[in-house]
Amino acid sequence: MNYNFLGNTGVQVSEICLGTMTFGGDGHWQAIGELQQDSVNEIIKTAVDEGINFIDTANVYSFGKSESLLGEALKSLGLSRSELVIATKVRGRMGEGKNQVGLGRLQIIQQLDDSLKRLQTDYVDLYQIHGFDSSTPLEETMRGLEDVVRSGKVRYIGCSNLAAWQIMKANGIADKYGWSKFVSTQNYYSIAGRDLENEIVPLVQDQQMAILPWSPLAGGFLSGKYTRDNKPADGSRRLSFDFPPIDQEKAYDIIEVMQRIGEDHGVSVARIALAWVLAKPGVTSVIIGAKNTDQLIDNIKAADLSLTTEQLEQLDEVSARPKPYPQWMIERQGRDRLAPASFSPTQSTMVK
Repeated sequence: MNYNFLGNTGVQVSEICLGTMTFGGDGHWQAIGELQQDSVNEIIKTAVDEGINFIDTANVYSFGKSESLLGEALKSLGLSRSELVIATKVRGRMGEGKNQVGLGRLQIIQQLDDSLKRLQTDYVDLYQIHGFDSSTPLEETMRGLEDVVRSGKVRYIGCSNLAAWQIMKANGIADKYGWSKFVSTQNYYSIAGRDLENEIVPLVQDQQMAILPWSPLAGGFLSGKYTRDNKPADGSRRLSFDFPPIDQEKAYDIIEVMQRIGEDHGVSVARIALAWVLAKPGVTSVIIGAKNTDQLIDNIKAADLSLTTEQLEQLDEVSARPKPYPQWMIERQGRDRLAPASFSPTQSTMVK
């Protein structure tokens, strides 16, 4: 297992992070997984034995049950809390009350205390906002996060599912007042979903933040189970719970290339998909979920797989998407800075 620094912090995390969305399975979370305590203990033990020191959860996963199962597993397995980096999140609705949702100072403090009780710990290493709250000023959210950091209950803060401008505005507010900034951003990123490369990847590289991709297998679509000749059947989880949404025909093209490369290495399609994400710039730790230990170990082994330059180029080519505006214009105008000696008036990149 390799380890990377979490953004510009001094904390090192395993490049594979164990996600816990499969723990619990209450309500609509049953579509994702419904592991109970014995299975959770086995998954956690296997992950730690394989070198994973980074575990990600959220208060909304099975409405708190995922955190509770994780907390009990850490206790019953006798794992050293100081050797683990535990991350959780806040924002989603946790009850019917008016103030049981959102990112106000009240909600941040209350939901953190509830998460700590379920996790059976005094602090979390990384506390992430789970999305944007349009009803709460960013100043209040960032002050609330600063309060929990200063309380000693949170070590670092991160964000998830935010637009680039929202991340920069939030960190700008924090910088203005001398508060804690986001050190990481958790976003959907897979070879079948490369939107992150348009704005977020350049931002985190410039700001020295960490990217923590979620759903690197596109909700299981890139697991190798599905092909153009073996599409999801009616009633399957991938059809009934189409998340994250993808262009399936494009994904089948990608899968065909991954199958060929997987055969060259003697590994699964899933491992190729994970290795591709791990090789992308800015990626610090890829979040994987698992329903059993065999699946978990296969995914973990992606960290040991090195794709050749040619294979990465093949995968980049088959998964490429047209750049949106203004990215294509920025790239076009930037060409005259790359090779100024070869520039001529007839090749001007300033055409509107």
